[in-house]
Amino acid sequence: MAVLMTAEVEGQTQPGYDGMLAALSEQLKKAPGFILHTAHPTETGWRIIELWESKDAANQFFARSVAPNLPPGIRPKRTIQDLHSFVRP
Repeated sequence: MAVLMTAEVEGQTQPGYDGMLAALSEQLKKAPGFILHTAHPTETGWRIIELWESKDAANQFFARSVAPNLPPGIRPKRTIQDLHSFVRP
């Protein structure tokens, strides 16, 4: 079953988020198990929300593509929740 990955990224700015997305969006679209990515600003930074086919797929993409490219001082607090249901067209 699919999983919901939420990352709270304190201290992240819009230019910082936009730069990461520009650098990683093509890799993300092609990542095995990727379903959806969305994000929005919060009072303290940014919240990233992704749907993945599995926890393993989400963790592999983060470890290989996101973590090595994070700006100094930016460390997302990630949570992954198994979903009970997920409907898509």
